Amino acid sequence: MMKILLTGASGYIGGNLLENLKKDYEIVAISRHTDNKKDEENVTWKEADLYSQIDIENVMEDIDIAIYLVHSMQPSSKLSQAKFEDMDAILADNFAWAAKQKGVKRIIYLSGIIPDDEKLSEHLESRLECEKILGSYGIPVSTLRAGLIVGPKGSSFPILHNLVKRLPGLLLPAWAYNRTHPVALKDVITGLTSVVKRAPDKNESIDIGGPEEKSYRQLFEETAEVMDKKLPMIDLPIIPIALSKLWVRLIAQKPKEMVYPLLESLTHNMVMKDENYVEGISNAPTTFKESVRIALEDEIDSSSKKGVEIIQKKDIEKNDVKSVQRIRIPKQWSVDDVADYYVNWLSRIGGKFISTRVKDRETSIALPFFKSPILVLEKSEERSYEDRILYYIKGGKFSQTREDGRARLEFRRVLDTDEVLIAIHEYEPTLPWFVYTLTQAKVHLLVMKAFGFETRLLANMLDSQYARYVSNPNEG
Repeated sequence: MMKILLTGASGYIGGNLLENLKKDYEIVAISRHTDNKKDEENVTWKEADLYSQIDIENVMEDIDIAIYLVHSMQPSSKLSQAKFEDMDAILADNFAWAAKQKGVKRIIYLSGIIPDDEKLSEHLESRLECEKILGSYGIPVSTLRAGLIVGPKGSSFPILHNLVKRLPGLLLPAWAYNRTHPVALKDVITGLTSVVKRAPDKNESIDIGGPEEKSYRQLFEETAEVMDKKLPMIDLPIIPIALSKLWVRLIAQKPKEMVYPLLESLTHNMVMKDENYVEGISNAPTTFKESVRIALEDEIDSSSKKGVEIIQKKDIEKNDVKSVQRIRIPKQWSVDDVADYYVNWLSRIGGKFISTRVKDRETSIALPFFKSPILVLEKSEERSYEDRILYYIKGGKFSQTREDGRARLEFRRVLDTDEVLIAIHEYEPTLPWFVYTLTQAKVHLLVMKAFGFETRLLANMLDSQYARYVSNPNEG
């Protein structure tokens, strides 16, 4: 029996896909927490933090196909100082790298339909970047690109449903006339199941959508019809997208981390392309109205069962921090060069205030009025490689130390570009939380912005010099 790794198995789409696959495949279902999960026939639950390469490697053992249903719109730490697209890039890179190490034969990825527009929204740009990252390790990747998925949970449709349910009428911005290909949740699950059965020898992208493309105005109208509600609409094309974000978030009662990126994507037409059409997968049969009826019935059914759910164990809240910044570096630099430059740069800009010392694999950062270092970093030769340098945060006055030693600082190249992600994971400060958020956390962001500014200047200067040399080497 083929062995499939399913990430996001406790989520909206993953849970439904699990039910569909477990009859025919052996499933390793991955979740951050498995307290309420029980193994069953053909299903084994395992915990993994996908920000940790070690965790992913451990669950990838003997896997044939790895299914990636992951996004980072919701924070995974008490404090996240990061853009969702940078966190997504780390998650995708960890996943594909571990799959390569463990000999996984294929990766399946659920994304959104990507328009041909020259400038994409940050959300769609991130989806496309993740697709490229997953496909950059030589393992064939099948990407199913879906339009607006219509189901009782998730992101896009519940926002649309809440707007129709709660508003007496709608003022329609210009984006309401952009077009999309809505698709029923059950058809996406069927599509993913069909993709599992494929055996491509190279990367492929498959679009999936319902029988008709529709404008967002039509989606509002037809949702209101299914709900048997009158919903007058008035065109007001001058409403900017920024204002749309505010009122949609207020009415839909969803976090801004989810609403804002999704609304920015509404400025595009997200319809299927002929070159990404695969018969039997792309042509989802369920109409939009029927998919809305199913979603609303499922919502009522799940609401009636809310009282049955028992939480066996609460998450223990940690005062942990995730901080990710993307910087541009000179094309000639390696990731190791960036890490070394950063350590020396801290001493240089800190003057007499900050000092750094490197001895063998250990780097210590000190302030003059403390006898011992505020942070101690240990370079991991075992977990570092050409495109990633990893340091474990081993201690110091400003860092909690734990036996598991998972707090870490990493430098990671994005694909084969001149961009590097500098990330801190699972860092727990010793300062009282409210003091940390007002002081050390803000200082860290300022330091990273200053470092990124300097590396960008260096990149511009060195790249310009190199371009001049290539065009006229005799000058050099």
